[in-house]
Amino acid sequence: MTDNTTNPVPTVPLRAGEGTVEIPQLGFGVWQVPDDEVGGAVQTALQDGYRHIDTAKAYENEAGVGKALASTDVPRDQIFLTTKLWNSDQGYDETLAAFEGSHERLGKDNPVDLYLVHWPTPERDRYVDTFRALLKLRDEGKIRVAGVCNFEIEHLQRVKDELGEFPAVNQIELHPYLQQQELRDFHAANDIVTEAWSPLASGGDVLTDETIKSIADKHGKTPAQVILRWHLQLGNVVIPKSVTPERIAQNFDIFDFELDEQDLAAIKGLDKGQRTGPDPKTFNMA
Repeated sequence: MTDNTTNPVPTVPLRAGEGTVEIPQLGFGVWQVPDDEVGGAVQTALQDGYRHIDTAKAYENEAGVGKALASTDVPRDQIFLTTKLWNSDQGYDETLAAFEGSHERLGKDNPVDLYLVHWPTPERDRYVDTFRALLKLRDEGKIRVAGVCNFEIEHLQRVKDELGEFPAVNQIELHPYLQQQELRDFHAANDIVTEAWSPLASGGDVLTDETIKSIADKHGKTPAQVILRWHLQLGNVVIPKSVTPERIAQNFDIFDFELDEQDLAAIKGLDKGQRTGPDPKTFNMA
């Protein structure tokens, strides 16, 4: 997917039916970016070198993302596109219809590389049939990879038990204050790629943490760059979000340094189990 001779972003293989698909390890997220502003942010990101764009129906900006992809000079086959199914659209038939709506908004010339179930919403108990529909979309060639977001171990295992395979990706809240080691170990044991949302803990206290700041000073980098580099070295796919051109560029400038074992150990010690978003076990918003 990404030509590493001209682009520094490494890729990670995802299970895609009979084969694999490469996903750029650093992506660009557009949560909370209004539809009429998202195009400029995506264009800036693509100019800076990002080749992985992550949107969702719930973000209400798929149309703006689609327009940006249609107008960029970057060849479409060099861009990896992710979108997500919202909770109110769960269910087999509902999922198939919702995908067509997302694809229409994104533009029929924009193939969806990765389609994700946004939340398990366990109280509604439709996520298995929902993922069954994603497998149908994949097997029909309408998407390349079927994955999920915010699934806990029991949700992932039930999908495997009932459908015969695990999702290829699980996008979860993940940052130095919420490291989710047990879930990441389960992913690693079952060939599920870990993807991090809120990788900077929504810009909260983690960016002023003294441990992170000292590591940043050591490497001549910003705290955000240190955290994003930490994600890459863990093997996570990571999707920071910003609308500020300077910060979009800074978030991409993380390929000219490496954290050492001391740095990694220090960051590992920061885990507090502290969420910035909802708990997947109890979040059931339609």
